[in-house]
Amino acid sequence: MSSVRVVLSGGPAELPDSARLPEVADLADKVKIPFASGHEHFVYRGGNRDIDGVPVPVFEWCDRTRVAE
Repeated sequence: MSSVRVVLSGGPAELPDSARLPEVADLADKVKIPFASGHEHFVYRGGNRDIDGVPVPVFEWCDRTRVAE
């Protein structure tokens, strides 16, 4: 199964740039990034951004959940 590099937009400004270029198996899946005692959630809404001359799908921030204790 192949994966696709995507870029994450929005969410906390403190989210490191290194976390903003994950790979996903399916554009229909949510991306969940662990961050600061929680998880930031991102979804694909159809946009792209050129990165190094290549169109990359943009996942936009949609939600934050806290880690259960």
